Amino acid sequence: MLNFIVRAAAASAFLLALAVCWFWPGLRVPVTGFLCAGLAALGLTVLLRAGQVSFGHAMYAAIGGYAAAFTARNFPGADTLVVVGAGVLASVCAGAIAAAFVSRYRGIFFGMLNLGISMVLFALAGKLYAWTGGTDGLRFERPTLLGLTLDRGEFEFGVLALALTLAVALGVIVQRYFDSTAGQVMLAIRTNETRLEYIGVSARATLAQGYVLSAALVGLAGALLSVEQGLVTPESGYWIRSGEYVFIAILGGSGHAIGAFFGAAVFETIKLAAAVYFTNAWQMLLGLTLIAVIFFAPTGMVGWLVQARTRIAAGGAR
Repeated sequence: MLNFIVRAAAASAFLLALAVCWFWPGLRVPVTGFLCAGLAALGLTVLLRAGQVSFGHAMYAAIGGYAAAFTARNFPGADTLVVVGAGVLASVCAGAIAAAFVSRYRGIFFGMLNLGISMVLFALAGKLYAWTGGTDGLRFERPTLLGLTLDRGEFEFGVLALALTLAVALGVIVQRYFDSTAGQVMLAIRTNETRLEYIGVSARATLAQGYVLSAALVGLAGALLSVEQGLVTPESGYWIRSGEYVFIAILGGSGHAIGAFFGAAVFETIKLAAAVYFTNAWQMLLGLTLIAVIFFAPTGMVGWLVQARTRIAAGGAR
């Protein structure tokens, strides 16, 4: 029943978002940004299932964005799908290399090792001006979308539709992953990794697979965002961006894949509203929100909704 409600809500949100953004073009860019943040947080949620937190995962958004930019600049006729696909492929390759040794560590060592790698890549992106454009980043021409040459407004709507489709599809796929044997093993890594090894299951291999999946999702978010903006800069891989993704993942909760998008919606809403009404205090509002979530909903928005549903059902049974 819960899965049916989630699917119905996702389908309704899909159609509503397309309709609203068609009639209000000014919302296309913010909604695309929210979807990209949700996809990146979904990648972090995969790691949270195993009780691991990465403080440097934004590096895969930067890798995906730069790979998309390189493809668009060096192959001017490349379609948006090819450009985004190149970004995801680069992120998967980088994630597979990092997973080979990162998966050996747990807890704070896991998080800080990812942070260290991301800081090295951030520094390189700012210094290798001939390759990355330095702190100014790389600009590239707007690619075609499904073979069509579109103006700015049409392209923004097309990227929005693509991001929305990918968000719904990948949300379903990741949830199936959570419900699969591999997803349950990820949960077991958090609770009793030693027992897994005793029964012949490789916790390291399972975590490495989850890590690569996580890198792919974050890389996809970075590639989509760079295509939508026509620009990628080293800031997309900065550690503060990684912290934002962790914030969103914790806010939404790891109990269900849709939690990442709930968290992204709340995060972006608070950030935009605070930037308008509390220009110099938006970080404080986000911090207070995170404190409130940790105190009153430690399992995130999804966990809180499940608990509320259980209480209502228990009350009705009486």
